[in-house]
Amino acid sequence: MQSSLGIFLLLSLFWNNKKIGIFQVSQPNTFSPFMKYFGFLLCFSFSLTVLAQDDFSDFETYPVFSECQNSVHNQEEACFKNALKQFVTDNFILPQKVSEENYTGEMLVLFEVTSEGDFKVLYTDAIYSELKDEINRVFNELPRIAPATFNGKPTFVQFRMQLMIPMDHSDSIPVEIESIDIKDTIQEIPNVLEEYEKIVSRPFKIRETTSNLNIPLSHERYSRFEAEINRIGTNSHTASKPFLYSEISKYYDFDGEREQLTKNTSSWLGRKLWNEHLVTFQGENYWFTGDVVLDLQLGKDFQSDFDLTYNNARGAIFQGGLGKNLNFYTVVFESQGRFADYFNRYAESIKPYGGNPAIIPGRGVAKEFMNNGFDYPVAEGYISYNPSEFFNIQFGHGNNFIGDGYRSLLLSDNASPHPYLKLNTSFWKLKYTNTWMSLRDVREEVTDQGSYRTKYMANHYLSLNLTKRLNIGLFESVIWQNDNGRGFDVNFLNPVIFYRSIEFSTGARGGNAIIGLTGKYKWSDQVNLYGQWVIDEFSTSKIFGGEQSWKNKLGFQLGIKYFNAFDVPNLYLQAEYNQVRPYTYSHNSVVLNYGHANQSMAHLWGANFREFIAIARYRQDRVFGSAKIIFGKRGFDFNDGKDDAYYGGDLYRSERERALENGVKIGQGNTTTSIYSEIEAGYIVNPATNLKLFSSLIYRNFDPEVNTSQNFKNNTVWFNIGLRTDIFNWYFDY
Repeated sequence: MQSSLGIFLLLSLFWNNKKIGIFQVSQPNTFSPFMKYFGFLLCFSFSLTVLAQDDFSDFETYPVFSECQNSVHNQEEACFKNALKQFVTDNFILPQKVSEENYTGEMLVLFEVTSEGDFKVLYTDAIYSELKDEINRVFNELPRIAPATFNGKPTFVQFRMQLMIPMDHSDSIPVEIESIDIKDTIQEIPNVLEEYEKIVSRPFKIRETTSNLNIPLSHERYSRFEAEINRIGTNSHTASKPFLYSEISKYYDFDGEREQLTKNTSSWLGRKLWNEHLVTFQGENYWFTGDVVLDLQLGKDFQSDFDLTYNNARGAIFQGGLGKNLNFYTVVFESQGRFADYFNRYAESIKPYGGNPAIIPGRGVAKEFMNNGFDYPVAEGYISYNPSEFFNIQFGHGNNFIGDGYRSLLLSDNASPHPYLKLNTSFWKLKYTNTWMSLRDVREEVTDQGSYRTKYMANHYLSLNLTKRLNIGLFESVIWQNDNGRGFDVNFLNPVIFYRSIEFSTGARGGNAIIGLTGKYKWSDQVNLYGQWVIDEFSTSKIFGGEQSWKNKLGFQLGIKYFNAFDVPNLYLQAEYNQVRPYTYSHNSVVLNYGHANQSMAHLWGANFREFIAIARYRQDRVFGSAKIIFGKRGFDFNDGKDDAYYGGDLYRSERERALENGVKIGQGNTTTSIYSEIEAGYIVNPATNLKLFSSLIYRNFDPEVNTSQNFKNNTVWFNIGLRTDIFNWYFDY
C-alpha cells in the first residue's frame, strides 16, 4: 500500500509543480572559471519539501544522519535538512557547460529515503542533462542512514528538493517542510488544457554546429575548414562526404566563425537578414529552424541568340533535432531556368523518355517553360541518427561523394539526387562507409508502361589512417538491376563482404562491380597530396602485353592542395589531374552502367578523357573569390551514319558496339580539346544559411576534330550575377 501511495503521490507532485524547466539567462559573467565555481558554492541554495503519506505526528521520526543521532526529537527535522544540505553543497560540482553559459534557473529533484535508509532519486527536471547527471552522482554518494519510522517501524518517506542557482543569491534561505494531504494534491492537479499554452520557445542556442546534420556539399564552404581537418596528427577521415557537423566541430570552431562574421544589428529584420535563421524554436530537448532558400540568377551568353539567361529558384529548408542523437533536414525547390547554349544542349541531350525536354544536370527532370526555358522541381532531405558514438545512420534523398579532390572517379555529386541509405562506422583509426542507393535508367529502351527502370547500387569505402600523415582507402561498388523479380538483393546488405564474390554468385552477368583505391599524404600542415585509382575491369596479360586492350578499364587521379598558400591566411590553391580510359564504367548490358538518369555517378565527363584542373580560392571575412581553369582532351562518338561505332566515352552504350579490341587510347574517336575557365566573386549575406551575393564569368572553348550534330566547335562567354543559398555543388564545366 505504501509503494502504491508513494507512486501516486509522485505523479501528483509532478503535475502540481508549475515551475519545472523555467529558467532565465543571466548577464555574462566576467569572473574566472575558479571564481564561478567558488561563487556557485557560496550562492548555492535550495528548498526541501517533505511529501509524506500523512502529516508527521509525535509517533513519527525523521530519517537520521549519523551526526544527528544525539539530537532531541524536535531537532531531528532541522538536523536532517542541514546535514543533507551540507552534503550536497560540499559535493555538488557545477558542470563546466553550465558554468560557461552563465544562467540562473532552478532544478527539481524528487527523492525517497527508503525503509532501509538508502537515498533513491525518483525524478529530476533541469534544463541541462549535465545537471541531472551531477545530482544523481551526488545522491549515489550519500551514506545509508537510519530510516524514518511510523509507529516504531521503519518506513519510506519522499521529499521534493528545489535547487536554485542564482549567482547573486543569499545562502540563508530557510529550508521549510510542508506536509501535503493527498486529497489537496489531487485537487491542485493542473488542467491538461493548459498544455498548449506552456509550449513556448526558449532562448535559441545554435545546436546545428555540433549536431549530426550534414554540412551541405559546397566546395567553397568546405575549403574554409580543410586546413584544420588536414593538419598532421589529426585522426580525421576526409574522403567520405558530406561531413557531419559533429565530425568537423572537433577541429574547426563553427561558432567562432559565426561570431566573427556577425553584424552588429539589434532589429529583428537586421538579425534575420544578416546573422540568423529566419524561424527558430527550441524546447527542452528539441529544436528546429526554417529558412527561405533562393537561387536567383540573371546572366548573358554573349554568343547566344537569346537576350538573357536566368535561374529563378525558390524554396524552403526545415532542419532540426529531437534529443541528442536524431536530426532531420529537408529542402524543396521550385525552379525555372534558361542557361548558356552549351549547357542547354547538354541538358536536352540527356532528356528522359516520355516527352520531357531535358534533365538539368545535377538537379532532375525538367519540363518546358515559356520561351525555351525549363521548369524543374527538386526535393532533398534525410534523417540522421547516432545509435552510439561509433555509428551514424542516414536515410535520405540526395548525393554523396568519395574522395579528396574536386572530382571523384569513385562516387561524385554531379548526378541528380536519389534515394540512399548510409551507415558510417568510426572507431580507432578507421572510418567505414556503406551506402545503398536506388537509381533510375530513363532511356526509352527500358521504360515499361511509363515507369523508368530501377537499378540499385551498393558500395563500401574503408578509410584507414596508417600514420599521422598517410591515409589509404579501399572502395568497392556493385550495380544490379531489378530482373527476374530480384528487386533489392539482400545479399548486398552485408556491410563487410566483397561484392565481387556476391555478384559472381548471383549470375555471371548479374551485376557490375567496380573497385578503387584512394590515398592521401600530409606533406605538411599546408600541403596535402592525394589520389585515386579506379578499376572497372582489367586483364594482367593484356596490360603487360602492351596491346592497349579495351578490357583495361582503368582511371586515376593525382592532386595537391596548398592551404594558407605562401603564408597568406585563407588562400587555398589546388591542382589536379584526372584520366579515365575508354569503356570504363560501361557494361554489355547498358542498364548496369555506372550511371543514373543519363548522368555519370563518377566523373561528369564519363570516360575516354584526361584533364588538368587548377583552382584558387580566397576569403576575407564575408568576401570570397575563386578562379578555376580546366584543360581537357576527350573522345566522342561520331554517330554520323558513316561511323556509328562506340569509342568508349558514352556510358550509355553497350561494350558490344566497341570500335576497337586493341590499340585503345584516351581521346580516341572524335578527339576534342576543351578549355573551361571560371572566375567568381561574392559576399556572404547570411552565414547561418550560406546566402551569397555573387557574380561569375565563364569562358569555354570546345574544339572537336570533326563537327557533328551533337559536338561542334563553339566558344562561350557567359556572365552571371545572382543571389544564391549555397547548399549544393552545381557544375557547369561540361
